[in-house]
Order: sequence, then C-alpha cells, then structure tokens
Amino acid sequence: MELTNKIAIITGGTKGIGLGIAQAMLAAGMKVMITGRSNESLSSVISHLQAQYPGNIIGRQANVINLDEMHAAVNEVNENWGPLDIVIANAGVGHFASIEELTPEQWHEVIDVNLTGVFNTVKATVENLKTTRGYLMTIASLAGTNFFARGAAYNASKFGLVGFTQAIMLDLRHYDIKCTTIMPGSVATHFNNHRPSEADHWKIQPEDIGQMVIDLLRMPARTLPSKVEIRPSKPPSSN
Repeated sequence: MELTNKIAIITGGTKGIGLGIAQAMLAAGMKVMITGRSNESLSSVISHLQAQYPGNIIGRQANVINLDEMHAAVNEVNENWGPLDIVIANAGVGHFASIEELTPEQWHEVIDVNLTGVFNTVKATVENLKTTRGYLMTIASLAGTNFFARGAAYNASKFGLVGFTQAIMLDLRHYDIKCTTIMPGSVATHFNNHRPSEADHWKIQPEDIGQMVIDLLRMPARTLPSKVEIRPSKPPSSN
C-alpha cells in the first residue's frame, strides 16, 4: 500500500502504543486522527504533533464504549479528509486481581473497553473501510493466548479480542478489507499506571509497534498476516 495521504484513525492514541503508531504513520505521510478519553491529554499531544505535521493530525475526545461518540469521530474524519483507509483499534485498560478480589466494576470496565470498544470501533468504521478496501488492525496482547494468575478479566478480554478479530477477518475479506491482530508482549508504556524508565530498555518500545504497523501496511495486497505475535528478543535478566 502506498501510504502518502492515506487516512487513519487510532483509538487511545495519546500515549504508549497508540502514540507510537501515530508518529510512525505521520512520518510516512499519512493523515491521522487520534481519539482519547481526556481532552487535556489530547490537546497536549495534538499541539506537539501539529507543529511537526501541520494539517495531517487531528484529535477528538471519544470513549470507545460509546458507539455514538465513535460515529461522531468518524464523521469528523470524513468531513476533514474523506473516508478512512486504516483503522487501529488500540484503546485498552487493565485491572489485575484474583477472582476473589476482582470487582464487578473492574470486570465490566475491562470487557467494555477492550472488547466491546473494539466492536464499536469496527461498527463505526466498517462502511468507510468497504469504500476504500482498507485495513483494520486490533491491538491485542500475548495475554490473548497465555493466561496468568490475577489476569481473569484481562485474559478474557484479550482472548475474546483475538477471536473477534479472526472471525471478522473472514467476514470482511469478501470486501477486500484486511484484518490483523497484533499481540505484543512487554511494552514500555504507561499501561496500568506504569512509568517507563531506563529499566525498561529491554522491553518492546512503542515505536517498534509503530514500525510493525507500517511494515504490515506495505506488504503486498495478496498477503494477510492475520495474527502477529511480538515479544522482547531477550529476557530482562540477560540485558
């Protein structure tokens, strides 16, 4: 795919993996909308990126659990630039606790954002993707195949997301829409209130995921890497 002037939306794009993907796309000449739940975070990030890529970046406050807000975000992209070519369903949260300690509120938030939020993102963008014969990528996790203690909600959401993406891949391939789920391992982000530091040097970096997205977009149209696992090349003890 030739990426110059292609149009993309990234949910949860104000930091971490979403921001890393946005920066890679902008550097490739694309036009990008990022969404986020905090208008304050959006304003700061958009101001910074607009200085580097004027006219190619916009942001909108939108919560993926609200389908109407996602439709409004897509409508804004269409009014500014036209139909979407690429959708990155990245927004996610995590609560980690044993089943005795996990609250119903925590369970619902993880499932609502990580799974239903992707459903809403797809529902809001699929007609655009049918028009452009575009590309949908979901950001899952190695937690979508590897379960662990205290991960009941997160594992359930990511196992579900992997299955959801693979199923809709079969639905949408008839429209020449490509679907890939990216499953990272340890990434140096602010996820779950983590503060990235020099101690995270061994982890995957957000820009690494950004580069992977660009590489996937540039693969020949005849190929479809439907599920991509990515993990650190070395464990922390060997660095």
